[in-house]
This record gives sequence, C-alpha cells and structure tokens, in this order.
Amino acid sequence: MNVKANISSDTKVDYNGPYVMSIGGRLVGANQTFDVYNPATGEVIANAPEATREQVDEAIAAAKDAQPGWAALSWEERSAYLTAYADALDAHKEEIITLLTTEQGKPRHSMATVEVEYAIYWVREVAKRKLEDEVIEDTPEHIVKVAHTPLGVVGAITPWNFPILLGLWKVAPCLITGNTMVMKPSPYTPLGTLKFGEIAQKVLPAGVLNVISGGNAQGAWITEHKDVNKISFTGSTATGKKVMASSSGTLKRVTLELGGNDPAILMPDTDYKPLIPSLFDAAFGNSGQWCIAIKRLYVHDSIYDDFLKDFVAYASDKVVGNGMDPNTDLGPIQNKMQYGKLLDMFADVKANGYKIALGGEIDESLSGNFVPITIVDNPPRDSRIVREEPFGPILPLVRWTDLEDVIADANNTDFGLAASVWGPDRDKAIEVANRIEAGTVWVNEIHIHGIDIPFGGHKQSGMGVENGKEGLQEFTNTKTYMFKK
Repeated sequence: MNVKANISSDTKVDYNGPYVMSIGGRLVGANQTFDVYNPATGEVIANAPEATREQVDEAIAAAKDAQPGWAALSWEERSAYLTAYADALDAHKEEIITLLTTEQGKPRHSMATVEVEYAIYWVREVAKRKLEDEVIEDTPEHIVKVAHTPLGVVGAITPWNFPILLGLWKVAPCLITGNTMVMKPSPYTPLGTLKFGEIAQKVLPAGVLNVISGGNAQGAWITEHKDVNKISFTGSTATGKKVMASSSGTLKRVTLELGGNDPAILMPDTDYKPLIPSLFDAAFGNSGQWCIAIKRLYVHDSIYDDFLKDFVAYASDKVVGNGMDPNTDLGPIQNKMQYGKLLDMFADVKANGYKIALGGEIDESLSGNFVPITIVDNPPRDSRIVREEPFGPILPLVRWTDLEDVIADANNTDFGLAASVWGPDRDKAIEVANRIEAGTVWVNEIHIHGIDIPFGGHKQSGMGVENGKEGLQEFTNTKTYMFKK
C-alpha cells in the first residue's frame, strides 16, 4: 500500500467564489466568513459565509412563507420542478464533482463522480414517486381514508463524508411531499451544498430550498426554532443526541441517521477470493469515512490465515493520495478533528501491542490528512479498535470459531446500523442475518441501496428511516378522514 501525498496543490476548482447562501430566492453573503480547507494539501481553498442569527431566521421565515403555495401545487407539478432541478444539477455536474473532491478529498475519477451522479439520479427518481391516499374502510354507510400531509418547514443538517448525496437525499423527499427546507451543511464541506442551493434558485420557487452555512451555532438555531417542524440530521450519535434534545422543546419530528460499528461475518468454507474487492471497498471506500463501512470483519478460523494473506496482498497495491490524481484509490481524511481521532486510535493499537498486518504508522509530516490503509490482525474483542467506530481506513480482522459466540459479539454494541453475512449456504447465512440487530443486513452482497429501499438504524444508530415509501412518509403527518356517506 502506497501513500502518495506530494501531488501538486495548484489545482483550482472550476467554480470560483464568492460563495453565497440562498435565502428566499436571493443569493446573499455574510459579514463573517470561515476558512474551507483542502484536506489533501492543508491549504485554504475558499471562504464560506457564516450566517448570522438574523439570516437563519430570514431563511426559516422564507421557507414558512413559501410552504403553503408549494404544498398547494399538485404532486405532478412538484415532480416537474424536481425533474427540472435534476436537469440543472446535471448541467453543473462537473463543477460540483471538482468542488466535492477539493473540499472533501475523495478521488474525482471514482467516488466523487459516483456520488454526484448518484445524487442527481436520486432527485430525478424520487420525483417519480408518490404517496397515495389509502382507503381503510368503504361501506355503503361509512368511509375511512388515510392521507399524508406536509409537515411544513424542514431543517436539514448534513455531514462532511457524503455532502452532496446525503444532502440531496433529504431535499428530494422533503420537497416532493410538499414541505420546504432550510439546509445547513457541515462547515468542513459547505461549498458543493452552497452551489446546489444556488442552482436551485434558478429553478425552484423562492423560499422552497434555502441553504445557509456556518458551524454548531447555526445548527442549534435551526433545531430550536419554533417555526421548524422537523429536523433531518445525518452525523455522529453524540451530535444526534444533542439535535434530539434541542428539537424536543417544540416536539419536532426528527429523522436521525447516526453512527455505526458495522460487522461483517465470513462463514466457514466461503469462497472468499472473488469477494475481496467488494469487502475491501466496503471497509475502506471513502477512506473508511462512512457510517455503513465494515468496521469489524469476523473471519472463520478455517479460512482466516489464507484470507488475511490475500486481503493484505490486495490492499497493499492501493494508493492513498490527492483525489485529483487519477492514480489515487483513497483520498485523505477530511478534517483535522477526525484525523486527530485516528491518531489516538492508532496510538492505542500500538500501545497495546496488537499485531499489524498492514500499515499502522501515520506520517504526520505530510501536508495533507493522509492515513495509511491499516489492517489489525485479530485484536481482542474488547479492544477499542473492535468496540468503537474509527471512521477511517483501519480495520480489525477477528478470528471466530463458534457461531453463537460471533453473533453475540456482532450484537454487543450500542450501534445497529448495518451488517453483512457471507457464506456458501445462503439459507444459513440468512438465518444468521435474521439474528443481527441492525436496520440493514446484506447477505452475500453489500452496500446495495435503492430509491424504494428503506434505510435506517436500530439502537443508537438512529431514529426513523430514509428512502422508500417509509422515507417519504417521514416528511408527512398521517391524517385520517372519516365520514358518513
């Protein structure tokens, strides 16, 4: 495995600022700004506006004013607006991809392109979905009908690991169901979101989608605001608890997509060699910076030694570097906060003498936040690297022999986001999957998502779901009509 960090840092984004917020159909700046860094070079690439309390209030007021008119449109009219928005995003796709790589770090030629294209596809496809009224009872004397009505103003707070995809995952279902939105991206990755907010103002009615930027204060102003009816948040479990507490003052609806410590279990006699690329990508894609990455890979004793050797050999050929370099497989860690957490995790692994099969040493002299692909060979099950979510390119491989024991250990966590089970006996693998305490469990595949597939966590991995019919319903109130004929 190679770390290639000294890529030229003079690559410029296609879209030159100033970067502006979208409030009530207007593009506005702010008196105060904050620096946005390229994680591959450590350089400041832009200054983003830091919204004032008054500007946050203005954005919420604009969303509130626009919402009745937006909700009054037919579902088909809102769908046409969203389809036009997808077209406008597609016209600016290359700019957004470059912004994403420059501020987030992921390789432009692979994961950044996939994220942006998938996000645009998501908007286009969600625009085709519709929540139909359901007739519960229809007799000669009486009718009972269930409908789904808009909540009103939705506040959305998005993370730094997939800022475009996870942002538009929220925008599309929110708007198609008749709500309006105020979105605040992570201060680490605001540029692409500000850009897609700007694009929206050319297509959507004023106030329907408002995008402001800033840090924790701006997020709190949204979550506690009396005129915001729902919060959709993606981020860490610790922050999700704060969001939930802040939202409780007005009993806001909340959807929380939070952290995970996702296990993968390789059953005995698994023909693992064809699976290695998928397992590697599932663990190390986006440099391990995603909530559904494999965080613990349990490998049966009968194949453990061979799997470890072949997995390390495959990983050793991967290049960590600047995402603008087409030879880069994995980019840097997105921000210094997360980089520091990984330094601490690596130090714990080293201090405890755990066996390192690959990587293990972070070169802090590099200008970017580069962390090597690291594989830890069978650390104790109560170790931090097994029990915690590292959110970086470090993976423990854990040897197992007893099925009951490995299922219990997979479930021995406060998290319950996702998991996977791999084995030649599909029925047995499904039986194991049914016993895993997680919102999504894949069998002999991983990271399959879809417009119509609900996604959400169990335990402290979240509340509510995104995507599917259930995801649309998260943006609505259930309303029951009953009347005599």
